[in-house]
Amino acid sequence: MELEPPPELASMPLGENGSVRLVPDTALLSPGRGTAVFIIRCVIPSLYLLIITVGLLGNITLMKIFISSSAMRSVPNIFISSLAAGDLLLLVTCVPVDASRYFSEEWLFGEVGCKLIPVIQLTSVGVSVFTLTALSADRYKAIVNPMDIQTSSAVLWTCLKATAIWVISMLLAIPEAVFSELAHINDTDNATFTACIPYPMTDDMHPKIHSVLLFLVYFLVPLVIISIYYYHIAKSLIKSAHNIPGEHSEHSKRQMETRKRLAKIVLVFVGFFAICWFPNHVLYMYRSFHYDKIDPSMGHMVVTLVARVLSFCNSCVNPFALYFLSESFRRHFNNQLRCRKKAQKERSASYLCNSSAIQMTSLKSNARNTVTTMTQLNGHNLKQEMSL
Repeated sequence: MELEPPPELASMPLGENGSVRLVPDTALLSPGRGTAVFIIRCVIPSLYLLIITVGLLGNITLMKIFISSSAMRSVPNIFISSLAAGDLLLLVTCVPVDASRYFSEEWLFGEVGCKLIPVIQLTSVGVSVFTLTALSADRYKAIVNPMDIQTSSAVLWTCLKATAIWVISMLLAIPEAVFSELAHINDTDNATFTACIPYPMTDDMHPKIHSVLLFLVYFLVPLVIISIYYYHIAKSLIKSAHNIPGEHSEHSKRQMETRKRLAKIVLVFVGFFAICWFPNHVLYMYRSFHYDKIDPSMGHMVVTLVARVLSFCNSCVNPFALYFLSESFRRHFNNQLRCRKKAQKERSASYLCNSSAIQMTSLKSNARNTVTTMTQLNGHNLKQEMSL
């Protein structure tokens, strides 16, 4: 998904017909800013590498805990695992592609990559926002309708819902493959380079429609639905706090605390998503509605980079939020660390034992050689020495 034109490209009007071409942002900077461009091209890819590394470690560990521990296979955790899978997909495909743009102004992944990469990114974003909506609905059901007891088939139904979210996200991303295309573009020096663009360059309405639809479907509408769910959740929690029976107060309080904690985790996930993706959506709409103008300033470039980095950071923050907010996840995560440390200690101990055994064997061998040498020096044969 291209929530904005590639960071190194900007729109620029051409001639009298009002047509548009794309040129590298860096080509429009003054010569004195060459150092800043060099720093950006070195620092940003390094930052992207850090995002990929942290995101992979966090999300892989999260999924491993939920898959390996039967106690962690609950309805919310299935959705969270699906969320982590979507983040992993974005981290291993779209983030490296975006980082490559700071090394080369050319699109390096061919026509197939131009069709496939936007679909993968939009699928990942769809999985994230639709899963968060499903999680909010699940928390609403658990808190507002607590008498609706979870059946044994709830886990199966949740898996089906998570699968349906993936299918819907992929179907909604198909138009990205249809409209994305490679374009051979002339820059300010009349040199031709290849870029992947998310819409036909001849249609002024397409970028506007594209940016507005993305903002509505993948941001505003889901957040409105989530807000409605959480309004009713908060209303129910306030009402329940005043109507707890005295004889069941302790049990009811524990239930209430558990539900509040789970709702808080989902709310934090939603908050991170909104904060990380809002600047990118706003910037993309701004550039789509001002497609015939260009802002060559360093400030605009910095804002663009910050928006991109923030959107990708959303794919690595959820495991850390879960670690600080969920005691059970924190316990399982710490146990995994202890197991790894224990395994490393066992391997180290085994290595030391093997090394000691080798050293003892070597010492014995050296001792025998010394005896043999000394015996030969005294004019005796080793076999005679042993028979005495």
